[in-house]
Amino acid sequence: ATGSEVTPFPGIEVDEESIVSSTGALSLKEVPEKMIVIGAGVIGVELGSVWSRLGTQVTAVEFMGHVGGMGIDMDMSKQFQRIMTKQGLKFKLNTKVTGAKKEGGKITVSVESVKDGKVEDMVADVLLVCVGRRPYTQNLGLEELGIELDNRGRVPVNSRFQSVLPNVYAIGDCIAGPMLAHKAEDEAIISAEGMVGGPVHIDYNCVPSVVYTHPELAWVGKSEEDLKSEGVEYSVGKFPFAANSRAKCNNDTDGLVKILGDKHTDRLLGAHIIGPGAGEMINEAALAMEYGASCEDIARVCHAHPTCSEAFREANLAAWSGKAINNM
Repeated sequence: ATGSEVTPFPGIEVDEESIVSSTGALSLKEVPEKMIVIGAGVIGVELGSVWSRLGTQVTAVEFMGHVGGMGIDMDMSKQFQRIMTKQGLKFKLNTKVTGAKKEGGKITVSVESVKDGKVEDMVADVLLVCVGRRPYTQNLGLEELGIELDNRGRVPVNSRFQSVLPNVYAIGDCIAGPMLAHKAEDEAIISAEGMVGGPVHIDYNCVPSVVYTHPELAWVGKSEEDLKSEGVEYSVGKFPFAANSRAKCNNDTDGLVKILGDKHTDRLLGAHIIGPGAGEMINEAALAMEYGASCEDIARVCHAHPTCSEAFREANLAAWSGKAINNM
């Protein structure tokens, strides 16, 4: 369980002062006037939004054409980007960083459009490099033990988290799967139980993801893109927090709940939430999915009023019946 480390960006040396990783971004000595973030994935948007709220002009440069990283539902990504932009963040999508240099106390970042090749120089006080993390598996002596790594530097394991050496187990960021602390924690519990003869089971489709911005973004299960690629027919239910009484009372109405259910069986296939407390609310969806609940099952469960979680119920009602009650 050696975890992961920040993935370096070729040609850009991090000094944790003016060119920082996610670690250095937590301890800047002052609030910079301008910050450029390489990468608009989970960590880049989280830290970019923090410094934006503190008064920094933040621009995130992203190679892909959307924000939020891999696995995010594209519809929710667009909604999320719209909310972050309204808060003051700027995004340059489909853009790659070709270099960076220090000049007179500033950082000049060279970028190039992926679509038309247009080049541009951007200037900032701080450059935050957020291009992901990689497994921490080098210089551990694994090769001497006969444990080979896969093409991404991860330790291959079986369903019981055993490596090629049956008495050497691996969990968390150094094996395949999302690099999430709660995923690693579950793997630790399950592998320890398996060592003493207990059953070993984890459904990675029910591991939730959360982007800790404000509002939060969270999801579990399948996205629309997943279902389309798998040829699964599905229904969609949506409910905006603008129609939720608790969110209106709190003056915190940005976002929505989006539910994806099987068109024929009504089984809950995916839940996607942008809004207040999304990271808390998504656990109800994870529980429902673990138990194979239908959208109707959730719609018929009494939810306390007034709470933001009523929006989750209403979205499931819309996915099952075609319409919500309080959004007519």
